[in-house]
Amino acid sequence: MRLLNNQPDFLSARTISSTRAVGDAVQTILADEFPNLLKNFLGTYSADFARRAMADLAFTDRDGLYYVVDVKTHRLDTSFNMPNLTSVERLARFYEDDKNYFVVLILKYAIQGARVFVKQVHFVPIEFLRWNCLTIGALGWGHIQIANANFISINSNPTRKDWMLQLCDVMLEFYPKEIGKIQGRMSYFERIKEHWLARPA
Repeated sequence: MRLLNNQPDFLSARTISSTRAVGDAVQTILADEFPNLLKNFLGTYSADFARRAMADLAFTDRDGLYYVVDVKTHRLDTSFNMPNLTSVERLARFYEDDKNYFVVLILKYAIQGARVFVKQVHFVPIEFLRWNCLTIGALGWGHIQIANANFISINSNPTRKDWMLQLCDVMLEFYPKEIGKIQGRMSYFERIKEHWLARPA
């Protein structure tokens, strides 16, 4: 928090109201300063990723563990925010290697004038997030989302095995519901097709 709150103004009066502009600016500052924050633990470091990549930042520690970091910002005076984290299929593949960690860095902030003030920070591997604050979005295989960024529930003593087993249970409940939705949509377009077949050319 101190790093960001001590920054000189990095947004204008026009851009301060844009959550995208704040998120991009915060991510840029973190990308530049992250090696200094972790210098006693850092092996390698990279912040060169495409926008759709799993990571915004990534590093290895001195034990050879590999961390990809997804940076999320949340403006506290917004009533609802549901950020995407990662694809369930991508995470499942990534976690086949026990040395890999998908880490969520959530920064909650308030606006005062043209200044951003970070009020709370969570920096945790995804398996520290309890499922009561997560949900699945219907994108591709399914996308893990924070259900409401105003509510973050953290398990201080998780095991990856338990969390991944819960993920499997969540997905095995999610997919049949999606099949039902798809069947309903197919029925709808069968009716639309019948309507158009019955019309004259």
